[in-house]
Parts: sequence; structure tokens; C-alpha cells
Amino acid sequence: MKNLSILLFAWLFTGTVFAQVDRSVLPEPGPAPTIAFDKPATFTLDNGLKVFVVPNDKLPRVSFYLILDRDPLLEGEKAGLTSFVGDMMMAGTESRTKDELDEAVDFIGASLSASSTSLSGSSLKKHQDKILDLMSDVLNNPVFPEDELDKLKKQTLTSIASSKDNPDYLANLISNALVYGKDHPYGEPMTEKTVENVTLEDIREYYKTFFKPNIAYLAMVGDIEETEARKLAESYFASWEKGEVPEFDYAKPELPAENKVALHDRSSAVQSVINVSYPVEMDLENPDFMATRVLNFILGEGFNSRLNGNLRETKGYTYGARSNFGSDRLIARFSANTSVRNAVTDSSVHEILYEIRNIAENGITKEELETAKANLSGRFGRSLENPNTIATFAINTARYGLSDDYYSNYLKRLEALTVEDINAAAEKYMKPENLYITVVGNGSEIKDGLARFGEVELYSNEGDKVQEINLSDVNTTASDVLDQYFAAIGGKDAAAGIHSSKMEMSAEVQGTQLTMFAVHDMENQRMIQKVMMMGNEASKTVLKDGEATVSAMGQSQTLTDEQYEDVKMASLWLIPELYYESMGYTLELDGAAEIEGEAAYKLVVTNPTGGKVINYYSMDSGLKLKSENQISGETTYSDYQEFEGVKIPVTMVLKSPMIPVPLNSKVENLELNVPLSDQDFN
Repeated sequence: MKNLSILLFAWLFTGTVFAQVDRSVLPEPGPAPTIAFDKPATFTLDNGLKVFVVPNDKLPRVSFYLILDRDPLLEGEKAGLTSFVGDMMMAGTESRTKDELDEAVDFIGASLSASSTSLSGSSLKKHQDKILDLMSDVLNNPVFPEDELDKLKKQTLTSIASSKDNPDYLANLISNALVYGKDHPYGEPMTEKTVENVTLEDIREYYKTFFKPNIAYLAMVGDIEETEARKLAESYFASWEKGEVPEFDYAKPELPAENKVALHDRSSAVQSVINVSYPVEMDLENPDFMATRVLNFILGEGFNSRLNGNLRETKGYTYGARSNFGSDRLIARFSANTSVRNAVTDSSVHEILYEIRNIAENGITKEELETAKANLSGRFGRSLENPNTIATFAINTARYGLSDDYYSNYLKRLEALTVEDINAAAEKYMKPENLYITVVGNGSEIKDGLARFGEVELYSNEGDKVQEINLSDVNTTASDVLDQYFAAIGGKDAAAGIHSSKMEMSAEVQGTQLTMFAVHDMENQRMIQKVMMMGNEASKTVLKDGEATVSAMGQSQTLTDEQYEDVKMASLWLIPELYYESMGYTLELDGAAEIEGEAAYKLVVTNPTGGKVINYYSMDSGLKLKSENQISGETTYSDYQEFEGVKIPVTMVLKSPMIPVPLNSKVENLELNVPLSDQDFN
């Protein structure tokens, strides 16, 4: 009976109490807490190095983070210099080669890395003296070997060439140039030329100038106490000599007077990358900093943000749309980004501008505010689980002159924000009429639609404005362009006299040597291409008897009729222009473009199944400069040399979705009008 009474009481209690709770309404949040965390011990060495100690004995590990607080640098004709500094410092010291340094780090299971503004090491507690010895050796005694710089420059040049085929990279590069200006540290691009300009003496001079303790902060985090940290800092960093470090001032980028549209034309693109941005003054000390974090979360940071909800969920234009509200002592920027189909490019820009304008004019709701607060406070709380966060807070407080309670009262300041505060920030910082709208995509399909947002200006892959070439007053036709091309290579009759060819080419991909063989039989419409890697066949493409077969990695596939027609149009002939008419291809002169600084006619070639190849022919020389195809990618042609009276390019750069980096190939041997047999195409 007693148990029954207890059960009955419990049933009555729960039924009475919980019946009064409306589960459709979120409970009122409690007051935001003051975050209590131990402030790091702080001291300064005689050379000016500021040290912060964050004890955490949960694991027997220690980490050391050194940060240089210098002004941003305008590298100009040597843009890219700072990207080499860290790797060059890690390339060996006066007492250790690069291999010896790497082996010493690996032997104790540690990590050690450097950049132009930092040096960090981490290890088990028992190896802390060893990692500090290595760290101080790199800091004080780098030797900067010439061969390492040569290797890094070569890798960087390959990366730049590859990036020029990355629409996200291009959109960001052009946007930076527009928002900040190319004469600003945040807007200058790194190019092949500026990388080549960097010398070993430049690296040494940067190191001598900026690696000074009086602008540095050192955080010691992990299983370590203040007394021990003082001894370690004195032992390994007190001899580091201080010195004068130059400071720099830059003009503040200004908002555009009206919306500006920048287009980088990629004719082979099936998607458009959109970047909407503008400069904004915002840093940690700004009283509106917290409000802009909430504002951005609602507009475009969270998955349920307005931008993502509109473009992804409602319209189905994209897989994701995001915005970012930066923070920087010098200058920050706001940006909104997405990638969409060509057909909905202008509609997507319209929706982005609508959301920016709508939040500026009509503000947010209380529900949006509470959701943003919950997410941001949770993110802040989770970050405190990492002791490195506490070190970052301490360094930020010192670097930026923040109040001592800046981070401990973070949640209180967040909770105190009202709808009115966020609306005021939206009205102040959202600029729907002062935007740089950058789009990378197929100009033929998207340019006219983008014109509704302002005059569309063309930009190169280095962020320079391109002079648009107007052909409206030129009486040139597609046939005229081909006639000029034939004349440039030695005449149509001479070109038509080539019936067969055997070609051998060499290339290199990330250090791996490739050899490519191609055999063309123009009379019988046969072609075979082989790619050999380290003596083994990596891939093979065969066109014969009206079929195309592609083989790679032991697998073989016969292409569809439509794919066959596309491959035939792009690859069957050594000089495909000779066969456009007989194959029933249609030609359209689609304006002009600038190719690597050279004005060129843009010719669109379409086969009967709808496949397209876009060729660019120099207005000056008449030679073909580039071809684009959605299947094979982009190929640029240069270094034309004469073979049996016909000029043929012997240097080609292929950018394909099938390979990770551009393929720079060189013709090593070319034989024309050679006898061929069926065996050549097996």
C-alpha cells in the first residue's frame, strides 16, 4: 500500500505540474553568466617579449605559440615574399639541416612550424626542453638555403597556374582588388612575375627587420606553471635581440558610389561564382562588434540564415549561400557568396541584394535574435574547452587594448543585445546600394542579365580591368577569322596537305614526368592518344570506326554517340579548323576577349549534337591562342614553329577537371604525312 500511495502521489504530482507547461513555448532564458576563467600569468622579458602562461594539467603536453604583431605589408613587385618566410626558416639552421630538423621533431613526436608572423611548437611535457631548443634554433639561426627558395617558388608558380582555373579563387582575388585596391596589402595579387622577383636577400631582410621580441607575444599552454615558464622563457628567448620595427599607414578603402559589377568571363563554365562585398570599418574594440556578429549570423552565417533559406531552400538555386562580416584593425569587409547555375545568375544576385536591403530596412525578429544568441553563446562556451582559447584571449587583450573583462563579460554583452540594437547595426552597416558584385562565369550567358545591376566591366585573372573589345563596327565574320588563321599558319592549302601525323610530347605533373603520344589519320578519321607515366600506360583514347573508347587504370569505356562527337570535334584532327565546314559545324563570332593581354576574336563552334568548342584567335597575328571545351577543359597555345610549311604550336597548357594542376606540355617530336596502318590505332 505504501508503494501504491507513492506511485499515486507521483502520478498526481506530475499530472498537476506538467499539465501546466506549454511545450510549444521556449522557456525564458536565465541571466547570462559572467565567465570565470583564470587569467594567464603575464610577464615581459628585458628584450620586450611578452609572455602568457596558461596552465592545464589534464594532459602531459605543452605548446608554445609565438606571434609577431607587425603592420600589414604592401609587397608590391615582390608579392608572395611573406608566403616563403616560414618554410625558409624551417629549411635548416646553422647546426641542423632541414632533414635533421625534421627528424629531431619526429623523433620526440612533436610538431614545429613557422610563418612570416608566427612560430609554434608542441610536445609531450617530458620533451619540452627539446622542442624549445629546436624552436629557438629556428628562431635565431635560420640559414635560408637557395635551393629551398627555388623549390618553393616552383611550387608556388604551379599553384598560381592551377588557381587561375579555380573560379572561387578568381572571384576572391578580383573582389579583393576591387574592395581594397591593388595598392593595398589586402588587395594586391600574387602573380608569376612577383614570385619570380623574390630573392634570397629579400627573405633575409624580412627576417632581420620583423623578427624582433619587442613586437612579439609568446603563449605557453599546457602542463606548465608560472615559475617554470619564467625559467624556460629566460633560458630560450632572453638572448633574442630587440630592434626597431617599421610601421605603415594605408589609405582607407572607400565604398563605391553605386553598385559596380565585375565579370571574369570563363566561357567553359557551367556555373557562376558570385561574390558581393564592400569595405567596412570593424574591429574588436568597436562598440558595434557584437551586434554585427548577431546580424551576420541571421543574414548569412547559419544554415537557417536568410540567404541560405532564400537561395537554397526556397529558390533551389544553390547548395549553399553564406555571408561574412569581417573584423580587422586596418580595414575589414562584408561579403556574401554563392555558386549557382548560369541560368539563374542574375536572379541569385537579385535575391542577395534583396536580403541585404530587407534586413537593412525592415530589421530582424525577436525569434531570430534569440536563435542567434543561443548559437553564438554555445559556440563561445565550447571554445573555452580549449586552453589555447584562453591564451588567445590574453594576447588579444594586450594587442588590441581591450578591457580586462572583455571576454569574461562576453555572454553578458551578447545577452544584453536587443532587436533595436541589431536593427540599428543593420541600418548602419548594410550597404545595398554600395556593393562590388563580382561574378566568375560564362559571359555570353550571364552578362546581359547582370547589366540590370549596373554597367558590367570585365576583369582579368589578375584582378585588372580589361578593355572590352566592341566588334559592332567591324565587318569581320567567322569565316574571315578562320581565313586569317589559315594565312597565319602558312595557308589553307598547305594545312590541307597534312594527311597524317605522329607527335610525342613531354610534361610534368607535381614532379612526375609524363610522355604523351598522339597519332592522327585525317583521311580515315582515326586518332589515338596515349599518356605514359614512369614507363606505364596511364590512359588511352582511341577514335576509329565512328566510336570513341577511353581506357585508364585497367578500365575501358566506350563513349556515347554524343560524347564521341564532342571528342571528335576537339581532338580528331591536328588542325580541326580545316574540317568544320565538311562536318556541318556551325560557327558564330561571339565578340572578342583579352587572352593573356592579347586581343582575340571569340569563335563558338557547335557540332550537330549541340557540343561546343570555343576558340580564341589573335586579332594581331591571327594565330589560335586558346580553346575551351566543357569536357576537356582549356588549352592555351604558344611558341608556333614551322613544320613542312605549316606553323604548329609546340607549347600547350591544358587545364582540365581531370587533373589537379595545369599540364604544361612541350612537343618533342612531330612527324607529318607519315604512313599509318591499323596497328597504329590498336
